This record gives sequence, C-alpha cells and structure tokens, in this order.
Amino acid sequence: MPVSYGIDRIQQLLPHRFPFLLVDRVLEAAEDGTHLVAIKNVTFNEPFFQGHFPGNPIMPGVLHIEAIAQACGLMCLSATTTDATAGVKSYDTILASVEGAKFRRKIVPGDQMRIETTLLQRSRNMGKARGVVTVDGQVATEATMSFLLVPRK
Repeated sequence: MPVSYGIDRIQQLLPHRFPFLLVDRVLEAAEDGTHLVAIKNVTFNEPFFQGHFPGNPIMPGVLHIEAIAQACGLMCLSATTTDATAGVKSYDTILASVEGAKFRRKIVPGDQMRIETTLLQRSRNMGKARGVVTVDGQVATEATMSFLLVPRK
C-alpha cells in the first residue's frame, strides 16, 4: 500500500534545505521504492524569481530537473520493505546523469508541480529512473536520470 508524508519526513530523508528543497509533500510512495508522486507548490516568493526574469517570472529548467532528482532520491530513500533497500536511510542520492530532458511548458508562480518518478533499474549503489512533471494535467518537464547511493556523512 502506498504511503504519503509531509515536510518533516522529507527533511529526514533529504539533506536539502530552503531555498533548495524542491519537494513539499509526497502524495504516494511505493513501499518497495519503485514509484513516487510528490508535489511542489511554486510561489512568487521563491528566491530565483527575483532574477529569472524580472517582470516575467519563470522557474529555471534546471530546477525542474532538480525537483525530479529530489523526488527520485525520496523514491529510493523512503523504501521500506525489500532487502535490497535495507539501510538506505543512511545514504544520500547523487545525480550522475540526465538523459532526454524535455521542457514542454513553463512553470510560473501559482503553479503546482506534480512530480512522478518510476524506477527503471537498480543495483546496489546505482539506479536509473524516469521523472515527469505535470502542471494542471499538462506535461511540463520529463527526463531520465541516473543516480548513485552514497553513504551519508
């Protein structure tokens, strides 16, 4: 059964903090670490909007990718039921590569990003996942990324 959780649990699993934490809530996370749906509420108060772009605020595409990467990290780190994921809570996920990134819709203040990730491949300390960001049911960003699991210091 999928689980959901808020910012307290997100901050336990990820090292990111304001202003760089780009996931507000996890709506569903598969217990086996293979799927996750999260949201990010985009507000005008985000620090990057001051310079990107004055009078025409657009969330930078690289931050769309970062939000997907953080959701991928949560997908793996929130896994609870399999031997392959035992102990992952003492690890961080590090982005290794991004493939096939497509930016199909701009994201602006007032939008709610729905970030959906699916695990494609996993070995002991590496993984590959597909992420899609939608806003109001429209695909905004999609990418496939590889990541490493490294021990947390």
